[in-house]
Order: sequence, then C-alpha cells, then structure tokens
Amino acid sequence: MGATTCAAIVGARDLELVAAVDPGRPGQPLAGVLASTGAGLGPGVEAPQLEIAPDARALADAGAEVAVDFTVASAARENLRWCAEHAVHAVVGTTGLGDDDLALLAELFGPGQPANAVIAANFSIGAALMMRCAELCAPLFAGVEIIELHHDSKRDAPSGTALATARRLEGARSAAGSGPLSADPTEIEALAGARGAVTDGGVHVHSVRLPGLVAHQEVIFGSLGETLTLRHDSTDRVSFMPGVLLAVRRVPGLDGLTVGLDRLLDG
Repeated sequence: MGATTCAAIVGARDLELVAAVDPGRPGQPLAGVLASTGAGLGPGVEAPQLEIAPDARALADAGAEVAVDFTVASAARENLRWCAEHAVHAVVGTTGLGDDDLALLAELFGPGQPANAVIAANFSIGAALMMRCAELCAPLFAGVEIIELHHDSKRDAPSGTALATARRLEGARSAAGSGPLSADPTEIEALAGARGAVTDGGVHVHSVRLPGLVAHQEVIFGSLGETLTLRHDSTDRVSFMPGVLLAVRRVPGLDGLTVGLDRLLDG
C-alpha cells in the first residue's frame, strides 16, 4: 500500500511527494522501490529523486504537511503521536487500532489542535458506500452476517472493514430501537468456529484468506422469506487511491479527528 500511495501522490498534479518512510528499506531509491513492487507511474510521470528514509524525522526535514500511514498498529501509534506533536496532519489506513487508540487520537488530534487526522478502515469509495448502505438496511432486517475475503498475506482477522461495518450495523439498529438480532439456532458445532466470530452485538463475521484475492466483503441480511446481499470487491490496490487522495486534500481543512471515509463524501 505504501508504494501504491506514493505512486498515486506523484501522479496527482496538485500534490507533491516530499518524503517516503520505510524502516525496512532505508536508503533505497524510491524509483527502484516503485518499479520492484509494481506500483507503476502513469505515462510521462517520473518518480522524484528521493531515498527511502528510516523514520518519521524525514517528514519534518522535508516540510511535509500531511503524512499517510499504512503500517501496523504498533508502529502507527508511535507515528501518529509524532505527527500530532509536530503539527503534521495524518491520513491513516492502518487497521488494528482499538477504541482506546481512537480515544487517545481524538485528544492528540482534537478540535483546535494544530494537526487533524482522518482514519478509515477502508479507503475504497465503493466500500464506504457499502457500509453506508448497510447502515440503512440494518434496522429493517431480522438477521445479518458478514463475510470478508482477503489475500493470503493479510495478518489480521477479521478485517478492519468488517469490524467497522459490524459496529455501524449495531449502531444503526440501536438508534432505531430495532432490538436484538435473530437468535443463532446452532446447537451442535461439528467444527469449532464454523459459525465464525461473533461481535458483542451478535453479528457473525467470517474471514476467508486465499491467494488471488485482494479485498472483498459481503453483508448478507435476512428476514422471513427474503435476503439482501451487499457486496463490494477491490480487485486492485489502486481502488483505494481516490479515497486516500481525497483524504489528503481534505484533512488540512478539517477540525480534529474524522473516522470513516464516508464522512468526506458529502462535500
């Protein structure tokens, strides 16, 4: 994701990539990294003459205004604290950040603070719309389950998108006074975990990991005599880039912490 993001920013006429950070590739030319990872640039677009930096101090040295973080939760916690302390706006696609992390980030990037942040479990505009549609449907159906499917290198399960979707489904049902979801009728589980993980609100979440996949999710609603399936498919990481660029452009004009890409889709 880092290389794809760098390529997208380089290709955007109104943005400038001033630094790239990866502790695993310090000193390597950015152009070579983009070529080796397949994060191609558009016709006539050349990579800036940058070397990969080992840590976030390169952002300050380069005068960066916005940092994009696609790392892991343990690294993101440190990176985001650094951004808040150095007045660098943050756009965050790292998953695995919990409620305690969000509470802390709401303080670090609080209203009136010098830096703002946008955090999204998924920067695909289609995925954001899927979650919004799911919120609309949630109070009107008796049951719902989520199936998320990802590539075989993904470290966490369920995905951050699935967890965010479940939270929003539960919030929509609670706000509408819909009551509990239909009870799970399963009495005998021949294989442990066959019914997937279950959130505190009773939403079953199933994770699939296979080569050939990128990022996919189904939200299946059911009531008497009918079902409704919402499905979104990202077949290439470039699908996340319009959302990332939207957040990069918008974050300096926001105030505080914004959670969820769809908060930016209304203008």
